[in-house]
Amino acid sequence: MRSTFKGLLGLAIACTASSAWSATLDNVKKNGVLTCGTNSATAGFSLPDNEGKWTGFVVDYCRAVAAAVLGNAQKVKFIPLTPKDRFTALQSGEIDILAHNATWTSSRDTSLGILFAGTYFYDGQGFMVRKADNIASAKGLEGASICVTQGTTTELNLADYFRSQSIKYTTVGFADEEAVVKAYEEGRCDVLSADTSTLNASRLRMAKPDDSIVLPELISKEPLGPAVRQGDDQWFNVAKWTLYVMVASEEYGVTSKNVDAMKSSDNPSIRRLLGLEGSIGKDIGLGDDWPVEVIKQVGNYGEVFDRNVGKDSPLKMERGMNALWNKGGVQYAPPIR
Repeated sequence: MRSTFKGLLGLAIACTASSAWSATLDNVKKNGVLTCGTNSATAGFSLPDNEGKWTGFVVDYCRAVAAAVLGNAQKVKFIPLTPKDRFTALQSGEIDILAHNATWTSSRDTSLGILFAGTYFYDGQGFMVRKADNIASAKGLEGASICVTQGTTTELNLADYFRSQSIKYTTVGFADEEAVVKAYEEGRCDVLSADTSTLNASRLRMAKPDDSIVLPELISKEPLGPAVRQGDDQWFNVAKWTLYVMVASEEYGVTSKNVDAMKSSDNPSIRRLLGLEGSIGKDIGLGDDWPVEVIKQVGNYGEVFDRNVGKDSPLKMERGMNALWNKGGVQYAPPIR
């Protein structure tokens, strides 16, 4: 009897915790704004300009969610967070969604009370070194001091890699990306290690970007994606399917410029994507036309990639693994049906 009572009590507590966060979608609609937690120092991904306007790849993802839920991609309040406090901000309800170039890992997905809603950027950890040091490979970093951002997966990845290579090194940790880059530029460490997307963005913002190079090796898998609180399946679905709509629209050739014309398409997949058939809106508590607003106001995945980090941006990053599954990459949206 006692064990039964304890089981029922645990179930009641779990249900209470779940219901506490079950109204995120309703709250966002009521407040008329989406609160998005992000970082503030990664060019191409998340960075306010001189006038305070936020731009970047993950910024556009949050704008897409706002377009889906509120019908207006500009109704987003961006909250800059350090890696150390980003998950706490999500857990506490300070933000509605986290888009912070955070790596999806098993421990984060199962022990922090959060869920990752897909992968919007496939990345890997690498190294930036000074050209003058003539280092061609990560295996030439014996005895190096390495600048890293605290509260990220970077430190554990370094430990795993150098242990497997029997290479000695030391880390120099800082609270955020901006401090790490400054320390590297000031010569307080020999190497800067982070996700390669971050390294390329950081190098571009340095006073002398041509003095450093990013080494070719990747020492980890870093699937970066948005995160939401556990216990709110409806909001989880909104976050997840907003991303998938962006990916699917690129696959079907639907862009911000032709989305209205595509409404006359006879292709069943395109008609379901645009909410003209099926129940993509009703199933998650949104209007039937929410995918149209996402695509029209923000663009498909390829458009967002190209203008922020790809061929139309200063970073000029290759699509690589982030190309569509049928174009040599791994980006893939489940069927919308």
